Amino acid sequence: MKENSTWIDNILRNRKLSHVFFWVMWLFLTTAIAGLNTGVYQSHLIHNLFILPAQILAGYLLVYYQVPKLLYHKKYLPFFISFAISVFLLSAIARLSVIYLAEPFFREDFQQESIIEIFSDVPYLLGVYFPSVYLIAFIFLIIKTFKERFESKHQLEVLQKEKKTAELNFLKAQIHPHFLFNTLNNLYALTLEKSDDAPEVVVKLSEMLDYMLYQCSDPKVAIAKEVELLKNYMDLEVLRYGKKLDLEFNQEIDHPNTPIAPLILLSLVENAFKHGASGNLVNPLIHIHLKVVDKELTFKIFNTKSKHPQSIKGLKKQGIGTNNIRRQLDLIYPDSYQLNIEDQEEDYLVILKIGL
Repeated sequence: MKENSTWIDNILRNRKLSHVFFWVMWLFLTTAIAGLNTGVYQSHLIHNLFILPAQILAGYLLVYYQVPKLLYHKKYLPFFISFAISVFLLSAIARLSVIYLAEPFFREDFQQESIIEIFSDVPYLLGVYFPSVYLIAFIFLIIKTFKERFESKHQLEVLQKEKKTAELNFLKAQIHPHFLFNTLNNLYALTLEKSDDAPEVVVKLSEMLDYMLYQCSDPKVAIAKEVELLKNYMDLEVLRYGKKLDLEFNQEIDHPNTPIAPLILLSLVENAFKHGASGNLVNPLIHIHLKVVDKELTFKIFNTKSKHPQSIKGLKKQGIGTNNIRRQLDLIYPDSYQLNIEDQEEDYLVILKIGL
């Protein structure tokens, strides 16, 4: 069965072979159907074989010239004139082929119509030979139209997928320097204080970058790996802020291997520290709760913030995390997520829900 499927697939991939296969199958089917009705197959095979050239001409003329070159370009008058002439000529050629080439094989002592009689008997040509010639031409046109639309749709889907992948890669590339910039700031502050924690920061930063650059290239990763990334990041921030930071991280995960798109959660955690702990607060508070049950993720982040956020050179510094994560969610989990943000004067609450 598999060998037969491979053989057919090879034919369909080859354009010329697929066309030959199509016409051979048409000849076989029309002969088989006619033979089932009369019990005689040879005469029908000869009849169909000699009418086949007119059918082929009608099919290719209609599909590759009249419809795409005339009808689709709104050249309606040339199309109808061309179609009318081809119907008359090909119906006449089909009748000539049957009378002068096919019928002598299986009929004896019959009177053949003259060429003039054949061409002048327009009602008989249109009533009998037009359907015989153009039925397969119309079927051919329908198949070709569906094939082109399918290929066009498939090509559009491929382009959209490539665009989506490129955009996701761009968004992930934004996360890396953003995260690196913030962490290096932390490391710089520790080195100024000559803190013994600086080497630990370097080690954790190295581990996180290794994961972000090399281990999360797949479309989905285990949620446990993302949790480890978040813990490492929070550990770095704790080293920076020390005891003045009130940090809580709770997790409830039924299956650690539940797949999730990588780096989705990191930007939200970054923003909590950036706009919460980095503000002019004596005792910043950040509470994070992650719940993943039955492939339903709920991620809540609450942080206090200063009424007067820090600024750089008088300009309020904007993070890219929120916009970035919204766009990633639109691309990866369309219609499967909810992102609610409550931005109050003294606190900030983010609730993210994703159907994984």
